[in-house]
Amino acid sequence: MQVLKSMSEYGHEQIVFAQDKSLGLRAIIAIHSTALGPALGGTRFFNYATDDDALFDVLRLSRGMTFKNAAAGLKLGGGKAVIIGDPKALKSREFFHAYAGFINSLGGKYYTAEDVNIGAADVALMNEVTKFVTGTPEVSGNPSPFTARGVFLGIKAGAKVRFGADSLKGKVIAVQGLGSVGSRLCGHLHGDGARLKVSDIDKEAVDRMVSMYGAEPLGSDEVITAECDILSPCAMGAVIRPENVGKLRCSMVAGAANNIVLDAATGDELSSRGILYLPDYIINAGGVLNCGMEIVEGRYSEDSVNAQVDKIYDTALKIVAYAGEKGISTYRAADEYAEGIVRAGAK
Repeated sequence: MQVLKSMSEYGHEQIVFAQDKSLGLRAIIAIHSTALGPALGGTRFFNYATDDDALFDVLRLSRGMTFKNAAAGLKLGGGKAVIIGDPKALKSREFFHAYAGFINSLGGKYYTAEDVNIGAADVALMNEVTKFVTGTPEVSGNPSPFTARGVFLGIKAGAKVRFGADSLKGKVIAVQGLGSVGSRLCGHLHGDGARLKVSDIDKEAVDRMVSMYGAEPLGSDEVITAECDILSPCAMGAVIRPENVGKLRCSMVAGAANNIVLDAATGDELSSRGILYLPDYIINAGGVLNCGMEIVEGRYSEDSVNAQVDKIYDTALKIVAYAGEKGISTYRAADEYAEGIVRAGAK
């Protein structure tokens, strides 16, 4: 079977397919690893073109969560879930109660939280049925501010390597995706003196950034190859691919989206072209640090979360240095770093 082949390729422990026809609920829950602890990863609600696209996304996302949680120092495994469909048409209390029932059926092997098109209010509805959620409004809440803060610090670390100083004053940064994280990231970047180019399928989101920060609007078909110092993808993954990597006109790629680069070969190509790539799961770990504290420590402290998020700056520098020492791309360096932590923890 193709699914079992994919599980073997990516190293997954379990994949659950769930549906409730009466509510239009169709979901895939992928548990990649529980070597370090229960799997943690958000639920993404997206109207995928095909079921194969949804499976491809959840497999890569859940594997990335294993590495993200490990590299962030969390004693948690990696998982992810996707709900297939139009969130505007399907969301309801009954819908999320049914979905939470499927989360419950895993008996605590998987904890979920916010992700694309899933907010704190949606998680609160799940929490009425299952305790295996985090990022609830009453405790840690929306993880987006912490994700944006971590990506900002990662970009500054990358700037120190690429440009000799971590100040972003005068740097042109193209941001793709202006949702909860991308819009907050723009605020950080503007505050540090960067000049912004922005793109989103939501014209109102673009207009807000133009009004607030004097950003230059770009079309969705031009942002990836726009001339800039730093390209920051903050929407969906796999936007850097073999067919466009040679067209990039930036010195650095660093964003909040998961799985920005399609595969290791594309990551190698970035390196060979002299473009510094800061692996997304290294610098976008602020949100999972925020949510993970509820599970790992059984309590929540915003100050403690921020202290952990601040370490992303040094971790990003560590990955770049490791890549240099090994003579490999930062894509491969991050994977080796995270895989080493998982192996050590599984003994």
